[in-house]
Amino acid sequence: MSGSSLRGSIAITGVGTAGCGEAAGLSELELLALAAHAAVVDAGLTMADIDGLCTANLNIAMWPLNVVEYLGIRPTFIEGTNIGGSAFVAHLLQAALALQAGICNAVLVCYGSNQRTGTFGRRERTIARNSLDPAPYEAPYAPFNPPSSYALIAARHMHQYGTTRPQLAEVAVAARGWARLNPEAFSRDPLSIEDVLNARMVSDPFGTHDCCLVTDGGGAFVLTRAERAKDAPQPSVYMLGVGTAAWHRTISGMADLTITPSVDSGCRAYAMSGLGPADIDVLQLYDAFTINPILALEDLGFCAKGEGGPFVEGGAIGPGGRLPVNTNGGGLSCVQPNMYGTFAVIEAVRQLRGSCGDRQVAGARAALVNGNGGNAAASQATAILGTAETL
Repeated sequence: MSGSSLRGSIAITGVGTAGCGEAAGLSELELLALAAHAAVVDAGLTMADIDGLCTANLNIAMWPLNVVEYLGIRPTFIEGTNIGGSAFVAHLLQAALALQAGICNAVLVCYGSNQRTGTFGRRERTIARNSLDPAPYEAPYAPFNPPSSYALIAARHMHQYGTTRPQLAEVAVAARGWARLNPEAFSRDPLSIEDVLNARMVSDPFGTHDCCLVTDGGGAFVLTRAERAKDAPQPSVYMLGVGTAAWHRTISGMADLTITPSVDSGCRAYAMSGLGPADIDVLQLYDAFTINPILALEDLGFCAKGEGGPFVEGGAIGPGGRLPVNTNGGGLSCVQPNMYGTFAVIEAVRQLRGSCGDRQVAGARAALVNGNGGNAAASQATAILGTAETL
């Protein structure tokens, strides 16, 4: 089975979200289940039709078993590989292989977190994870991760290429511009370059607006083989290409702090899809911090290495700009319940369906989604999705 045989072989037929922002009183499983049921209904299916499951959770061992039990499903295909926030973009590849092989017929990719309102907060989760899985070359120095590692990446990019804090701020302001057009976004107040630069410092060079939100939320989508998708009630969105890559775990393992594995994941997705950067109408890039979209734009071929800062200036990636990026507001302004990848896929699907209202990108036919995972851009997963016109 070659990668080219996967192109257009599966489709996303349903998407759903739940509790994005604050969802006090709901557990992670409850948020996941609400989003999952919404996605299954959107696909015109019932939970009894779901025979494939992809899910991940940073904090709970054997998470897929919890999900199977709670949803009351009996899948013939289960995928629970956890490579951080990019996992749900990476799941597209495993799901496509299972569907094409006939192992299952309908795969549910789902996630939920009550990171904002849950009693077990972000700090406690981080401490627990670090105690179980310490980074031997970094843990002795007690870094404030993930902000400190990404701040070091940003500082190196600034030193090496002349990237400036105002250019980083452009990413946050663009995200907020899109969020202000999105009724589901958590942060919708006006935001200026000056607001970003004058915000409380978190980890130099990052202020609070350079860092993603801490929210609750559930997200899910449903995948079927393309021929079955023709009967779905909503316009189907097809997987044209997907690639994953991981080169390291910690920032001390990075050969070059300014280059991420999306160089490889992007090449694989482009090769499978037969498309290139010039063919992409809208991008959904994992923006854990303002440096992430700049790195992704470079590593995915939308500008040369080192030119990401100038590329985003002047509102270039915001509403009315030349390249729409993170049209829901991204993790910086829309939703970020610890792992964002599911929501990037969902927004890409909504754009390609043409259902985004005031933030809709006119004529969008092809979307690129890039997931990021780990404390130091460790895992990357890139997917290219398209409408029926792109097949």
